Amino acid sequence: MYLSILFFLLLWAQALALKNLNYSVNEEQGPGTVIGNIAKDAKLGLGQGGQGKKSNFRVLENSAPHLIDVDPESGLLYTKQRIDRETLCRRSPKCQLSMEVFANDKEICMIKVDIVDINDNSPTFPSDQIDIDISENAAPGTRFPLTSAHDPDAGENGLKTYQITRDDYNLFSLDVKSRGDGTKFPELVIQRPLDREERNHHTLILTATDGGEYPRSGTMQINVKVIDSNDNSPVFEQPSYVVEIPENSPPGKVLIDLNATDPDEGSNGQVVYSFSGYAPDRIRELFSIDSRTGVIKIQGEIDYEENSIIEIDVQAKDLGPNPIPGHCKVTVNVIDRNDNWPSIGFVSVRQGAISEAAPPGTVIALVRVTDKDSGRNGKLQCRVLGNVPFKLEENYDNFYTVVTDRPLDREQQDEYNVTIVAKDNGTPPLNSTKSFAVKILDENDNVPRFTKAVYLLQVPENNIPGEYLGSVLALDPDLGQNGTVFYSILNSNVSGGDVNTFVNVNAANGAIYAVRSFNYEQIKFFDFKVLAKDAGSPHLESNTTVRVSVLDVNDNIPVIVLPLLLNDTAEIHVPRNVGVGYVVTTVRAVDNDYGESGRLTYEISDGNEEHLFEMDPVTGEVRTAHPFWEDVSPTVELIIRVMDHGKPTLTTAARLIVKAYSGPLPGGEPHINEEHHNWDTSLPLIVTLSIISMMLLAAMVTIAVKCKRENKEIRTYNCRIAEYSHPQLGKGKKKKINKNDIMLVQSEVEERDAMNVMNVVSSPSLATSPMYFDYQTRLPLSSPRSEVMYLKPTANNLSVPQGQGHSVGCHTSFTGPVTNTTDTPSSRMSIIQVGTTNPSTRFLVIYVNLCLFR
Repeated sequence: MYLSILFFLLLWAQALALKNLNYSVNEEQGPGTVIGNIAKDAKLGLGQGGQGKKSNFRVLENSAPHLIDVDPESGLLYTKQRIDRETLCRRSPKCQLSMEVFANDKEICMIKVDIVDINDNSPTFPSDQIDIDISENAAPGTRFPLTSAHDPDAGENGLKTYQITRDDYNLFSLDVKSRGDGTKFPELVIQRPLDREERNHHTLILTATDGGEYPRSGTMQINVKVIDSNDNSPVFEQPSYVVEIPENSPPGKVLIDLNATDPDEGSNGQVVYSFSGYAPDRIRELFSIDSRTGVIKIQGEIDYEENSIIEIDVQAKDLGPNPIPGHCKVTVNVIDRNDNWPSIGFVSVRQGAISEAAPPGTVIALVRVTDKDSGRNGKLQCRVLGNVPFKLEENYDNFYTVVTDRPLDREQQDEYNVTIVAKDNGTPPLNSTKSFAVKILDENDNVPRFTKAVYLLQVPENNIPGEYLGSVLALDPDLGQNGTVFYSILNSNVSGGDVNTFVNVNAANGAIYAVRSFNYEQIKFFDFKVLAKDAGSPHLESNTTVRVSVLDVNDNIPVIVLPLLLNDTAEIHVPRNVGVGYVVTTVRAVDNDYGESGRLTYEISDGNEEHLFEMDPVTGEVRTAHPFWEDVSPTVELIIRVMDHGKPTLTTAARLIVKAYSGPLPGGEPHINEEHHNWDTSLPLIVTLSIISMMLLAAMVTIAVKCKRENKEIRTYNCRIAEYSHPQLGKGKKKKINKNDIMLVQSEVEERDAMNVMNVVSSPSLATSPMYFDYQTRLPLSSPRSEVMYLKPTANNLSVPQGQGHSVGCHTSFTGPVTNTTDTPSSRMSIIQVGTTNPSTRFLVIYVNLCLFR
C-alpha cells in the first residue's frame, strides 16, 4: 500500500513539468487531417506511465472542441471539420487555437495551433458602385473618402493597395491611407479643375488588390457627377481628434462635440453632421451623432477587451446645392477599467482521498487563474483561504499547484473544503473564489490507548467461576481495521500459577471474567497486564495494569481450640471453695476471616440460669460468679457460643461440663477430656504449647538423671496407683522388656491401608503381666527416630487376659525423649512427642504394652 501511495505521489510530482507544443495547420483542411503527434513531439515513450501500461491522453481544456481533438491512445492531434480562418478569427491578425492535454496521467502539454491563412478570399466592396456629387468649383486637392474594400484574409493575403482606372482626362487621382488599426482606405483627390459644361459625368473603376502569391482583386464603379458650384464647404476645427474614454461608460455620455463652419449664408452655410458613408455598422451601434450640433454620444457598450482603439470618420456638409462635405477623424482610445473578475479553473484535481501519511508538498490539484483585464487590473494574487494544511505554489503561465503545507491528521479532521481566492490589483480590486473537497484517507498511526493507567477491580471471595469482574477499554481513533481493538492477557504468574487460570478477557470488548473461585485467605489481590492491539498493518499495541482485589466474605466458622474438645465437649474439674472470680477455663477460638468477620465474641448461651458463672466476651475466660456454686449444683453443663461480627454472623458452640471436687484430681479422670484433631492453630497457642512441652521435657530429663543416679524405679502417677492397688505383684521378679518382646501385626482399625499402618503390641510373654498399659498414636513410616509426638490414651480401661487381673490406664501425659532403659532393673516407659501433623498423612498405630514388675 505504501508503495502505491509513493508511486502516485511521484506521478503527481512529475506533473509539475509543463510542456509547450506549437503547431500550425492551413485553413480549409478537411476532417481527419493530422496536425501533429503529441507523444512523439513531447518525447513521451509508450507505456511511460508504467511497464505494460498503455499511453493515454486526456483533454483538459479545448478552445475549439468542434474543430480539433486528440486521439486518447495514440496522441495524434487532428482536425474534426474544415477550418475557415476568416469565420473563426475574423479580422484578428493572429488566429490561434489552444488546448491543454494531460498525457499519461503525469505530463501537462500546452498546445497552440496556429491557423495559417491561405489566399482564398478576394477583396470586396460593400456595393458594386457609388455616386459622388462634386461641384465644378471644387479646387484641385479636394479629397473625397471612398468606401474601403474588405478582404477577410490576413497578413500578406489581405488587402494591399487600391488603384483607379478609366480616368481618361487625368482629373482624379487616388491616395491610399492607413488607419490606426492598420487597415487601408482610399481617398479620391481632384487633380485638375472640373468643368460641368465640358463634361458633367465621369465613370471611374476602383480596384482593390490583395498581396497573395496569386493576387486577388475586387472592383467598384464610381459615378462622379459634376454639379453647379456651392462656393464654400464646411471646415472642421481640426482634421483629426483624439479622445480617451473609460470602458463601460454609460450610454448617453458625450464623447466629443464637433464643430464645423461654413462662411456661406442661408442654406449654403447651414452645416449637417453625419458618419461617413463607409463607416462600419459597429460604429453606428456604439455611437450616435447629432446632425445639427455635431455632438457624438455613446449608445452602446464600450469594451476595452473588444477594441482598445476606435476610429470614427465624420463628415459635415451644408444644405446648399451641390454641397462639398468636409471630413475629420475621431480616434477613441478606450481606457481599461477593472471590470473583469478573475477566473479560476481546475485543470486537474486529485481523484479519491489523500493519505494522512502524505508528506508535505504532495500535489492535490493543478489550477489555472486568468483575468481579461490588462496592466495592474490583470495582475493577480492567489492564495488558499483559511487555516488549512494546503498552500498554493506558483508555476508559470498563470498555473498554480495546490500542495500540502504540513502533515495531515485524519483524526483531527477527515475532510477539508479547499477554497482558492484570486484577487487582481485593480481599483477597486476584484476577487473570485472557487472550492473543491479533499478527503483524508485513514492510516494506522494511532496506538490504542487505555482510558486508565491502572484498573482496580473487586470480587468477593467464593465467587462463581465465570463471574464478570469488570472491563477495560482502549480507544483507537483510527477507522475500520486500524481502529478495531482486540484484547488479550499478557502471560505472567500469579501465586505460582498461570494468570490465565485466574482470569480471562473477552478479546472483542475487554470484559474480564473470573476463571476460578477466589479465597481471600489464600490470595488477597493480584495484578496482571492486558494488551490492546489493533487490526491495522502493522499492528500497534499498548498495555495496562489490572489489579483484582479479593474481598473478604464471612465464610469461616469460628473454631474452638481451647479447651480441647471431644465431640464438642470438654470436662473441667474445679476445686471447691475457690470463691468468686476463679478462672475455671479459658475458651479460645480462631476465625480465618479478617476484620469484623474475624473478630470474635464469647458468651454463655445456655446452662447458666443460676448465674453461677460468667464469661468475658473478649478474652473468653470463664469465671465463677457465685461463691458457693458447688452447693447449688456440683456439676454444671454450660453451652458456650462463639460468634464473629461478619454479615451474616457465623457461630459455633461447645459444651463445658464443670465438676466440683475436693482434694486431688480423682484417679482415672482426666482434667479435660479432649481429642486433638488439627493443630493448625494460632501462633500464641503454638508458642504456649511449645513452652509447656519444653518444660515437661526438662522435667523428664531431670527425673531420668535422678533415677539413674539413685538406681530407683521411676513410675508414672497411674503406675504408682496400680502398685499400691496390687502390692502382691511388687514382690515378683523384675522382667525387662527386650526387642524380641515386641512384634508388628496388621492394624485392626486400618486394615485397608495395611501397607502403611502397623500395630505394635506386646509379646505373648508379657501378656501375663498384671500391669497392662495401652497407648495409641500415629507415626509416619518415614518418621526419624528422633521425632516425638504427643501421646494420647486410647481408653480409660483396657482388658487383659483372663486370670491376670486388671490394668489401670495412664491419664497423665509425660514428655521426654525416647529412651531404651534396658540397663536398669525396671522397665521405663518411652514417651513420644511430635509437632502438628497433617491429617492426610498416613501413620503407624503403635500399641505399647508395658508390664512392670516389682
